[in-house]
Amino acid sequence: MIKNNMTMILDEVDKTILRLLQADGRLSNVDLARRINLSPPATYARMKQLEKEGYIRKFTTLIDREKAGFDLLCFIHIALQMHQLEQVENFRQQMGLIPEVLECHHITGEYDYLLKVVLRNRKDLERFVVDRITPIKGIARIHTSLVLTEVKTTTELPID
Repeated sequence: MIKNNMTMILDEVDKTILRLLQADGRLSNVDLARRINLSPPATYARMKQLEKEGYIRKFTTLIDREKAGFDLLCFIHIALQMHQLEQVENFRQQMGLIPEVLECHHITGEYDYLLKVVLRNRKDLERFVVDRITPIKGIARIHTSLVLTEVKTTTELPID
């Protein structure tokens, strides 16, 4: 790990740490140290530095959405009426308050935002669109796509 003008440059050990933790975030420090051939204190120091620099944002548990009762995975495109700062900020704030919205991306093209949303069933989808999204001021168009099959889902970045 080398610092270059306030930015940390990842070496091969750091990259290996990130790859291993992405694959199994529950690895103990001792197991991680063994896999990268460093002492546990040196490994811990590197992990803490990766956290401090923002490479590691947080540790979490991934839950199977279908087993948790969320049968529908939807992508919802949203177009705003006007691109005034107040409307944009209001929309972004509202998205942060809705737990069913897993991701919200500001995008280019015909629509302004792309939402990744989980819902229990089609009735939940109707309530979500009619009661949660439509009342938000400034929305011009809503286009919903239902996922039939998740072909690939991962949270692992291709660190090389």
